[in-house]
This record gives sequence, structure tokens and C-alpha cells, in this order.
Amino acid sequence: MTRSGPTRQLVAVDLGATSGRVMLAEVGGGQLRIDQLTRFVNGPLPIWDGNRTGLHWDVPGLFAHIREGLALAARRAPDLAGIGVDSWAVDYGLLRDGRLLGLPYHYRDDRSSVGTEIVHNAVSPEILYSRNGLQFLPFNTVYQLAAEKACGTLELADHALLIPDLIGYWLTGQMRTERTNASTTGLLDIHGHWDDDLMSTLGFPTDLFGPLIEPGCELGQVLPSVGSGLGLPGGVTVNAVASHDTASAVAAVPMNPDNAAYISCGTWGLVGVELAHRVVDQAARSANFTNEVGADGRIRFLRNVMGLWLLSESVRQWEREGTVINLPDLIDGATFAQPPAQVFDTDADEFLTPGDMPSRISSWYTQRGLPAPNGHAEMVRAILESLAAAFAERVQQAAQLSATEVRTVHMVGGGAQNRLLCQLTADRLGLPVLAGPVEATAIGNVLISARTQQLIGADLAAARAMVAAAFPPQQYDPQPAALRKA
Repeated sequence: MTRSGPTRQLVAVDLGATSGRVMLAEVGGGQLRIDQLTRFVNGPLPIWDGNRTGLHWDVPGLFAHIREGLALAARRAPDLAGIGVDSWAVDYGLLRDGRLLGLPYHYRDDRSSVGTEIVHNAVSPEILYSRNGLQFLPFNTVYQLAAEKACGTLELADHALLIPDLIGYWLTGQMRTERTNASTTGLLDIHGHWDDDLMSTLGFPTDLFGPLIEPGCELGQVLPSVGSGLGLPGGVTVNAVASHDTASAVAAVPMNPDNAAYISCGTWGLVGVELAHRVVDQAARSANFTNEVGADGRIRFLRNVMGLWLLSESVRQWEREGTVINLPDLIDGATFAQPPAQVFDTDADEFLTPGDMPSRISSWYTQRGLPAPNGHAEMVRAILESLAAAFAERVQQAAQLSATEVRTVHMVGGGAQNRLLCQLTADRLGLPVLAGPVEATAIGNVLISARTQQLIGADLAAARAMVAAAFPPQQYDPQPAALRKA
């Protein structure tokens, strides 16, 4: 239950792989409201590394945007209660004596392929999965660090901070590693502790990352040198939230985890169920499902799907070619476009890196003797049909592998705004899809902060009920084939 009493205001810093935002929320007395203060573009920054062009994150630039958002929050909320920071997973900054050694690498940089080979030569994929329960993704932190060690940069560092922990350090001076994001590194064991034996086997310093901190704890007060320059009141705390953006998003899904699945759909689509325990058997490993820590120690049993990256990269390519794109009109056109002869494999390796996505998708079809989508509307229809098919398959796998009877699927994140994608997913599954909230990650961030500040009670189910009341989801029921638009 929510606590009675006055409302307080909280800031959620939510950094996604293509955009970031600073949100101001009002929470308390049964109320939950959230507004966007500022939004900014994020993406890979190509920089010459001496012998090749590497992809990096402009984290100092992101911090400048965050400071602008916090200054706006200070003017809007002079009695600000706290700040929470979440971001995408796996990436990190290397530090020495508290100073960032260089711009963090972007997970789509191809250097991690070297790290994958190094790690698997030392520890087989089967044993690695039994130790950490993570799906294989070539950019997992463990592989990136192996690549760092191979080129000699790891030995220059005395500390590593995951992206939200790095932002928290710059705000508070405290070096900690929040548990939900730590669970994506591949360096936590299945009991949730740092796997010192694995780190030693791979030649990583066992003290590279800071002590673990739980979501719901206070990281520390904003440094006076930071807060005074932004107009923040003294004593504002930065709260450790579920700092992996998917963990925050899932915390805000208004679901009953006993009979529901979720799709957190943005740049990536994270598809799975919430469990009380890990599933690390051979079937789960073969299906490449992951076990990541969520709020309250719950397990996010899920698999990554390429997500709306396919659409956003296609739009970027068309804009580079000089076409002015109106995305809502494009989706409307796709609703009436011819469906593809066959859905394509959204997780194929050729779709991982930035570039001319429409040409890559067309090549996927022509290489198989299939007609490629003709025009923008057909290309978008092919992308959304293929994503819906991938989402449906992963929901069904998650249900089977975890013995969960899924009766409802929740779509949150940017994909919840895409009516065609929601409807196609419901049709493929034969189950209702409940869409929303769109800003689930920021809302989940705020919920954990609000619990830390004792503005709401500790019960996650009650917090989710508050989300459902404040942001009623839109239901998409599966349509009979005769009624489906094509």
C-alpha cells in the first residue's frame, strides 16, 4: 500500500542506447506522476583508435545533458527528495586513481569477438553458463574485459564502473556496483556474488569492480561541488535503483508474474518472465536464455531480441538518403502494406552493427531466393512482422522452460506505442497484449527511489498496481485471420 502524507519529487535519469532522458516524478499519498524534463540523443561515437575506428560512448557528453536536466529539476522542485540513475547494460568505464582513462567502448564495437575466443578457450560455454546463468551475447562484459586485457589496456586501470555506477560516482564520489546491472557482466556467480575464481582464471583483478550495492539503498549525497553549480538543495541523495534499464522497466510492469510474460521493447526487445529462482539447465542454455537479477532479488528469465534497432537504423538510412520520414505515417502505411513472404531472422549477426539496415534485410531475402520488401512501407511491415514472430517465439520458450502458464503478455517501452507491432504480437501469440507504460524504465527507477525515501510501501505488487492505475494499459486482443489487415 502507498503511504499517506504529502507528495515528494524525485528525478529519474534514464539512459537508453539511442536516447537519454531526465524525468521528474511526483510520488506519495497514492499518487504517481512523471514528466520529461529533457531528452537527448545517444548513440555510437566513431573514434580513430590508432589502427582502426572504434565505437565509443560519449559519457562525459551524456553527463553534461544530465546536469542540464538536474538544473531544470532544481528549479521545478526546490524540495527534491532524491535521484536515481539507470542505463543500458554491460558497458563500463575504466578508471585509474579515480579518473576515467578514456571514452567507454560501445557494445556494438566488434573488438569483443577477440574476447569471446579468449574466454571460451579458458572456460567452456557450458561451464560458463553453469557459473553465471547468462545467455551468450558476444558483447557481455566478461568478453569485453578479455579484449581489454589482450590489448594491454586493462592493466592500466585500477577500477571499473558500469555506466550508471560511473554517473553515480561523478555525482557522489562513491564507487559502488549496483547488483542488477552487475548481474549482466558474466562475472557474478549464480548466488549473486563476484566470481573471484572466474576472474582469476581470466586474469582479471578480483577487486576491479566496487562493492555490490542493492537497489533501494542510498548511494550517497550529491557532492556540494556538483549540487551548488546546479542549484540543487543540500543533502539530496542519489539512490541505488535497479540500474539496469530492463530491471527498472520490469519493476514497473503492472503484471502478475505467476501468469504473465513481458516484452520490454526499445532498441532491444527483452522477452521473458519473472521468477523466484534461476533456470540454468541444458534446455535453457540451448535456448540461450539468461538469468539476470531484478528488483527484490527476483530473476528476469529472458532472451534478447534485436528490437526496434532494426526500424530506427532503417529510418536513419532513409534520412541519410534524403527522405523525410514521419514515423507515425510510416507505421500507418505498413499496416496496409503487403506482409513479407517469410519473416526474417531478426537476430542474425549482420543486423547487429550500425549501417544500411534496409539493404541488409533485402539481402537476407534475396540470398534465399525470396522476394525482398518493395518500398519503405513493405520494409517496415517486414520488420514488424519479423519482430512479432520473434517475440511470440521467445514468450512461448520462456513459458515452457520456466513452467509458467502465460495468459497475458505486457509490452512496455517504446514498442508499446507501436499499435501494429502490439497487434501483430497478439495475433502471433493468440494471447492478449497489454501495452504500456511507455516510460516503464523511468517509472521503475522512480518506484525504487520512492521506496528508499519511504514515500511508498515495500510491496512490489502494490507498486505495480499503482502503475496500472496511473498509466492504464491498452489491450490488444488477437484477431481472427479474416479480420487482420494486410
